[in-house]
Amino acid sequence: MRYKVAFAVGLGLGYVLGSRAGRERYEQLKKSAREVAQNPAVRNAAETAGQAGRQYAGKAATVLGDKVGGVLPAPLAERVRALRGRGGGYDDEWGTSNT
Repeated sequence: MRYKVAFAVGLGLGYVLGSRAGRERYEQLKKSAREVAQNPAVRNAAETAGQAGRQYAGKAATVLGDKVGGVLPAPLAERVRALRGRGGGYDDEWGTSNT
């Protein structure tokens, strides 16, 4: 019960402080976040992390496929096979290039 009360108090406090900051502060934070996201160093780091994540996911899919063998449902088994056959530099289903 104590945690629920603390959460409710924190939620109320955040709402009050947020509403006092107002739209101007929100727009300022939004602009700062956009500038950080457009920074080339940040974009390169995000792309590198994405490539590493895809590489580890591919390895995990291979290990998973080898360990569970024929017990995977057919749609999942097809997806694992598709991931194995996919090389680097491809267009994902959202239309963005991951090269």
